[in-house]
Amino acid sequence: MYPELMSDARELEASFGALLDQVNLVKNRTSVTELSGGLTNRNLAIESDGKKYVARISSNSSALLDINREDEYKNSIIAAEAGIGAQVYDFLPGKGLLLIGFINGKTFGAQDIANNLPRVAKSVRQLHSAKPFVSEFNMFTLQKRYLDIVQSNKFIYPDKYLDYVDHVADLKKALAVLDEGTVPCNNDLLPGNFIDDGEKIWLIDYEYSGNNDACFELGNIWAEAFLEYDALVELIDSYYGAHRPEKIARAWLQALMAKYGWTLWAAIQASVSDIDFDFRAWGGEKFDLAQSQFTSDLFKQSLVAVATK
Repeated sequence: MYPELMSDARELEASFGALLDQVNLVKNRTSVTELSGGLTNRNLAIESDGKKYVARISSNSSALLDINREDEYKNSIIAAEAGIGAQVYDFLPGKGLLLIGFINGKTFGAQDIANNLPRVAKSVRQLHSAKPFVSEFNMFTLQKRYLDIVQSNKFIYPDKYLDYVDHVADLKKALAVLDEGTVPCNNDLLPGNFIDDGEKIWLIDYEYSGNNDACFELGNIWAEAFLEYDALVELIDSYYGAHRPEKIARAWLQALMAKYGWTLWAAIQASVSDIDFDFRAWGGEKFDLAQSQFTSDLFKQSLVAVATK
């Protein structure tokens, strides 16, 4: 489903060698290989002086996605200090390079998420217990910014997208009733951002990180793995250590809002990204799911449940 950009070493050196030479830790590199899976960045595994690193290299086009690289750097350090994110070694401001430690382990797929929900919940709680991030993340705010970008640049987005504005207003109002504030969240935990070293599950990639509703994080994890509803119940129960119907409804609604917002993210990427990936199809799938859920009985039921303790 995700891109597999596996360029050879010579091509990578030609493209990124001069940039990598600005980082002292990898000047003596003996190997450079590209990692698959990035939807915004090029991720390079680098061996240098007997150690292994990952260089995350972003393009200028990511500026339209409302990513603040300084915040990503600072939040990545906080996640590392909390023992849940990779160690941060270097950052080149304005040049799109973040150097982090390589975590040796299994990169998850969707089925791995399904098979490890209690462990996933434990790792997410560890992140959410860290000190606050330096930035905020709110999908309602971000969705509006993305819509402005898409419309002002005349990018293509789904014809019926604006048919659900009232649904979003109802959703936002319902979430406000039992709002419990924010915690430091990754906000983009696709299955590939979980790495299992055999003892614990690490969480990587903090470019969309910010303080947010914990249930957005949990709902988005579930949605990005395309799991059944029962899996969401297990994830929420594991996270809270009890059965919390209002939290299950909250996570489901936040996951729906995530689909609606990420649809526009895909519309922007389809227009500006140089990554070989069908962003339009990816976004179309998100919107199709959002449409079906906005018009479902579960949507109506969740609006009530999320406000009932």
